[in-house]
Amino acid sequence: MKFAILTVLNLGLLVLFFYLLRRPGLLSFSEGGRVWLTWLAVAVITLMDEFTSIFYVPAESYRFIGVGAIVFIALTSLLVRFLTTRLTEIAEILEHHNLIGGGVYSFSYLVLGPVVSFIAVSSIMVDYILTACISAVSAVANALSFFPGLSASFPLTISLVLSIIWLVAGLNILGIRENARFTFGIFIFAAFIMVNLIASGILALDAPSLTRLKESVHYAAKELTTDSWLTNYGNLVSNIAFCILAYSGVESVLQTAGLLRSWREIHRAYWFLALTVGISTPLIAALVLSAPIDFKQHEGDLITHYASLLNGVPFGILVATLASFTLTMAVNTAFVASSELLERVAHRYGFFWLIATNKRQSLYRIHLISALFFSIIILITHGSQQILADMYAIGLVASFCINLGALLIYRYSKGTKEVIAYFTSRLGTLVLWVILVSCFIFLALDKPHGTLLWASVTLVVLLAGILMAQKRAPEIMERQKTDAQMDLVLYLSQSDAPELHLVFRRPKEETLQTVRDNEVFISFYNPREKAPAKLAPNHFRFVLTKAGLFHDMIGLLKVVEYEFPDRTVTVTFGWPMSSWLDRLAIGVMVFNLMRLPRLFPQFRFNMSYPGKTGNLIP
Repeated sequence: MKFAILTVLNLGLLVLFFYLLRRPGLLSFSEGGRVWLTWLAVAVITLMDEFTSIFYVPAESYRFIGVGAIVFIALTSLLVRFLTTRLTEIAEILEHHNLIGGGVYSFSYLVLGPVVSFIAVSSIMVDYILTACISAVSAVANALSFFPGLSASFPLTISLVLSIIWLVAGLNILGIRENARFTFGIFIFAAFIMVNLIASGILALDAPSLTRLKESVHYAAKELTTDSWLTNYGNLVSNIAFCILAYSGVESVLQTAGLLRSWREIHRAYWFLALTVGISTPLIAALVLSAPIDFKQHEGDLITHYASLLNGVPFGILVATLASFTLTMAVNTAFVASSELLERVAHRYGFFWLIATNKRQSLYRIHLISALFFSIIILITHGSQQILADMYAIGLVASFCINLGALLIYRYSKGTKEVIAYFTSRLGTLVLWVILVSCFIFLALDKPHGTLLWASVTLVVLLAGILMAQKRAPEIMERQKTDAQMDLVLYLSQSDAPELHLVFRRPKEETLQTVRDNEVFISFYNPREKAPAKLAPNHFRFVLTKAGLFHDMIGLLKVVEYEFPDRTVTVTFGWPMSSWLDRLAIGVMVFNLMRLPRLFPQFRFNMSYPGKTGNLIP
């Protein structure tokens, strides 16, 4: 029975991959003079990072949580899939602003500015460094697990680890097309092994295993329902925090958006991850942790030992081989994602020598520098990442928190008017952000050494970034495009009309009414989003300062009040035409506008809607 089921499954996979490999443009294609990856290629590259968690998360989660780890790994999977919908939304927003690639860095830069963006850079780079180092060491450990004599040799272990680092660097220097093909080959191998492992595990389920699964559900229910809501929430957060590393790498799809043609490809890639590792990771964890295994004796080789129990030692060796390959591919994911991140930073601040490419369009200089840096970390730590591992989850959750926090601020300030095709619930985003911030606080308190190291790295990167941004930031040029307040005054002073009109309008409005010498249109703009085009002589653009829009507005009105004390001044704002939820979001601004008549009692204030042919709608 078992042999027949496994035969049918393997034949089905064989037919599927035979069909896929015959399709042209499966992984990459050329268009517009460059090579693009497909959603499947990026999803598989990222999958190699997420997939590695199968080989260590079940044992680690069981050590901290116990039998309830079965349920909490599954709950964390659902939480992460919920998170990917927000990452997809961020990808669409970045594409709308012509910011392709860069992930959390590009989005935090757009919404929060250069200072916070460098905190995001440090958080995510710490994760990539640790992904490369830990995965390389783990790959060697799994490969040598059946050879105790060799695994005890420190020089051999370090040599193999460094060899993996530089071999993967060479693979990336060969070009992203070859990288995707090689990674897809490993994915095919992994698919056959995992399908056989899962099917064999399901067929091996017996009464004791089912009893352990029920115990896990009862344990989780007890953790979340038997005490005060605050205690129950604390239990939920702590258990999710211990399981979150099972899905590290999920942010890499957004990070590598520069390799894809559209944000829709990112959407498809996340769905692929949800239907593969999103299901296989909690399923394998449930099968393994419900099996009759002495977990203390097999923390390091839990999946390998479980595979040997199911189908014999040869199958266990195959699983160990797969672990080594997939961990090596996790190193590859770190190279690909970190190169895309550093390319965005280098391009924004003018370090073009760093992002020079070879004939295969590979960022070979970044890959060489990354390999050198990874190697130095390996040598400094002697292949032991006990303290560095504490930084891993902290940096990962920190980047999630920054992403979602920036998304909330962006949607709060823009509302739904700018939404193009993909939009998620802001209430759901807020709930998710609160949970992840709670996880970050828990991890920061639970792992003080890791928190200190992460904070130290963040501080160094932040200081370096601030110094660099002061001299090379692209918004310096955008700030220089701003008009002077006296330019507006000089324009109005040319009019003899007794009444002057000041019309405040959004930067992206593309039409103006008839130009009159006693009327000016005013746009305040964020230098990170570039200065709006000057549409007419009476259109004036002012850069936003750190004081904020309302204070900049008051400063301009005070200048007009001082320069034209004998004129009647009418100030006009557009009428908000969004949903009730958006009107709540802009409530603070509306409240501030209501204060203006008290500050300028001699001015006339008007909020109007001129009809479909007008242009004052914000």
